Amino acid sequence: MSNNNEKISRQTYLALLAAALLSFTGILTETSMNVTFPELTKVFNVTLDTVQWITTGYLLMVTIVMATTAFLLKKFKSQTIHLVAALAFVIGDVMCALSPDFPILMSGRLIQAIATGLSTPLMFHIIFNKIPAGRIGSMTGLAGMVISLAPALGPTYGGTISSTMSWRMIFWLILPIIVISWYLGSHYIRIDPAGTGGFDVISLIFLAATLFSMVFAVSRAGKYAILSSEVLVPFVIGLIALAVFIYSDTHGHTQLLDIRILKWLTTSLSAFTYFVLQFVNIGVSFLIPVYCQYVLHSSPFIAGLVLLPGSLVGAAVSPYAGQLADMKGYALPIILGLSSMTLGGLIFFGIQAVLTAWTVLLIYTFLRFGFNMGFSNTISNAMLNVPRKYTADVNSLFSMIQQFAGSIGVGIVAAVMAISQNNGAGSLAARSFIGGKYDFLLATLLSAAALVAAIINFRIQKHLKLNIEESHSA
Repeated sequence: MSNNNEKISRQTYLALLAAALLSFTGILTETSMNVTFPELTKVFNVTLDTVQWITTGYLLMVTIVMATTAFLLKKFKSQTIHLVAALAFVIGDVMCALSPDFPILMSGRLIQAIATGLSTPLMFHIIFNKIPAGRIGSMTGLAGMVISLAPALGPTYGGTISSTMSWRMIFWLILPIIVISWYLGSHYIRIDPAGTGGFDVISLIFLAATLFSMVFAVSRAGKYAILSSEVLVPFVIGLIALAVFIYSDTHGHTQLLDIRILKWLTTSLSAFTYFVLQFVNIGVSFLIPVYCQYVLHSSPFIAGLVLLPGSLVGAAVSPYAGQLADMKGYALPIILGLSSMTLGGLIFFGIQAVLTAWTVLLIYTFLRFGFNMGFSNTISNAMLNVPRKYTADVNSLFSMIQQFAGSIGVGIVAAVMAISQNNGAGSLAARSFIGGKYDFLLATLLSAAALVAAIINFRIQKHLKLNIEESHSA
């Protein structure tokens, strides 16, 4: 459907590599730290629910920073943004490696989150500004491979380093990658700003309050009753903050990002699809190791290992999925991917009683195939269906959705499991089985809803395309 012979310059490839290396290391450290939690509770004498904020707080900070990139990419040179991101990563990395106590470690992780929050949207910004339209699917597929490969390797990297050396070496060993990224970025990233206007601090404050309150409410749902004040109060605060954010962003003299892009139904449907893809992906990736240990009585090593083949297959599929979109259009890989995810969730739910570590591995691999067929193609399709001046807003919004979906997905899946474990009858394995049942059902229903949304979306796009062609021929 598109010309796949359009040339991409060496400078563009190296600019993409600079952003991709920074994004990769950010995601790698995020997932590699998860396996160190038991050790960190002893080293810093804190509880597990405190330590987990290394991941939860990191994801929230990444999400908040991503919300600012629509403004930043319009206001500043991309080279400058990459330099700031690289410096933030180095500062945070050294703080983490030398941290004498938990607050310093937490602060270092939050500073590193600034780097990831800037680098991932920057990677897509380079693609949508420097890559010919006929090659965008392929290049976003490669970007999706980076995003998929890092969490697949993270637990293995973190576990190997912490068990053979020290958890602090997780941070020291990745510094050379950041130096390479900084060098490439300073020489090859060349995109000038294309916008003006002020920065909406009020919108950012209320957006941050929305995200934190929602995640905090969900995190407490597993411990307290859903209708208790401990859950309802932060949830209501989040809703109020969201309403204020929407009003401020749409009525103020300045904007954090132009959320009015959601007035286009195709953009809203793509945003919903993107949210569900990441929600199910991260939620199920969290659920499976927990389920394997509690219900199947697998060792922690096996429980983590069952995710690796699926993650690797998904990473390998991403470039092919982009090429398929370039050749056949975006509808085929996205609908195929969502169909696979729906079927994968349904199989998990349907044969749950006879699941083994091997069957979990195979079904998860099938589900990850579906995720990577649809994930990067969904943001590419959304980008190509808005006027070019809104691409930075779509980039920022979808990057933010990606991170928020992951953090809220883990929170909800964990809460469902915790509710079943704390309130059910029978053994812990039996109660965990029930929690897994509801989580698998939730993943299936959400995937099915996203599939319906995608089908409607592409029918609308086809109708709009036909109207444009008829108007041109008239």
